[in-house]
Amino acid sequence: MSGHDQQKPSPPPHPDPLPPGGERESRTIAVVTGARSDFGIYLPVLRAIRETPELDLRLMVCGMHLAPGFGDTVEDIRAAGFEPSDRIDTLLAADTPAGIAGSMGLGVLGFGQAFAARRPDLLLVLGDRYEMFAAAAAAVPFAIPLAHIHGGETTEGAFDEALRHALTKMSHLHFVATEPYRRRVVQLGEEPWRVHLVGAPGLDNLGQVPLLDDAALMARVGMALDPAPLLVTFHPVTLETEDTGDHATELMAALEALGRPVVFTYPNADTGGRRLIEAIDAYVARHADARAVRSLGTQAYFSLMRRAAAMVGNSSSGVIEAASFGLPVVDIGNRQKGRVRGENVIHAEPERMAIQAAIETATGASFREAVAGMVNPYGDGRAAGRIIEVLRDVALDRGLVEKRFYDLAGGRDDGE
Repeated sequence: MSGHDQQKPSPPPHPDPLPPGGERESRTIAVVTGARSDFGIYLPVLRAIRETPELDLRLMVCGMHLAPGFGDTVEDIRAAGFEPSDRIDTLLAADTPAGIAGSMGLGVLGFGQAFAARRPDLLLVLGDRYEMFAAAAAAVPFAIPLAHIHGGETTEGAFDEALRHALTKMSHLHFVATEPYRRRVVQLGEEPWRVHLVGAPGLDNLGQVPLLDDAALMARVGMALDPAPLLVTFHPVTLETEDTGDHATELMAALEALGRPVVFTYPNADTGGRRLIEAIDAYVARHADARAVRSLGTQAYFSLMRRAAAMVGNSSSGVIEAASFGLPVVDIGNRQKGRVRGENVIHAEPERMAIQAAIETATGASFREAVAGMVNPYGDGRAAGRIIEVLRDVALDRGLVEKRFYDLAGGRDDGE
């Protein structure tokens, strides 16, 4: 991936003191996971932490992982070979704005109690979910160094946009996926030595997770794969929650008109998410060639990406991972607006005719051929190793925790 070998200013000298024996003590890396989606992205990093003698993994599980209504995916964590170190209740039943705010408060309280009982050496968070924000906010009074994956990105249709940039300002280390995102984090005032261009760690899974054969995948989703189904992953646009019902109606109408087989995955626990679940369940009840899966897991999700006719919805996986499969994607609405995207992504407004036309283009043989073998703009699938080097070697001292606002000189940063 271009830019990984780019020269950047070195951090100021703050030697990591060694004990009298001359060997550095192991450091505890606490990792926060709240949903199936972030756990799949984390997997290569979690494995690398576990395999690094100088690092000890503390896996802090919260959010949808602990909710039976979202698949009780804590069991997927165990199936992947990891045992939760902490279980933090963060999810209230209501998906209203007040309910989400309450979940954030519950999360801050729970993480604060966990850090008081046992303080990690460094806390690793990912993306823009409110569970991540709650964990980071709780860590601030403890002066726990924070590392953030996938900063600098934009999702203009979601209030998560504000949480992502807030996480950037609370964090001390940044692992970004593309060069434009590196520049943007520096533009937010972060010192260039703190910002590491590593690529998207979720792409590392492509070389680590064996894909299911057709028989196993058919058993997993409960339907035939010929003709190839559409993979539909659609979440509420959280700055447009009053329109969630209309968005669902328009998407289902477009799918109905096309008459293709469909595999739905459930949306995240966002404001208005239950309205989408109701619309999905109603569609599946009316169509014998449609299925809804609460949680596919990384292996089955990637396997279906390989076999799907196209991906439809507004998931970040359509923007980031799908390109590595040469999978056509129809990105609906504003949730992912502003993100770097490959030529496999077709944007559609949340209106039935626009969605239908985009799907027809995406599933056409000429479009599929045009994006076959494309280069994924999010990296080379070797992000975890780059992240581990920093987590292992960075000096955990005042020079890391005490931040200075970095002002750009003439609109450029020292990494250019």
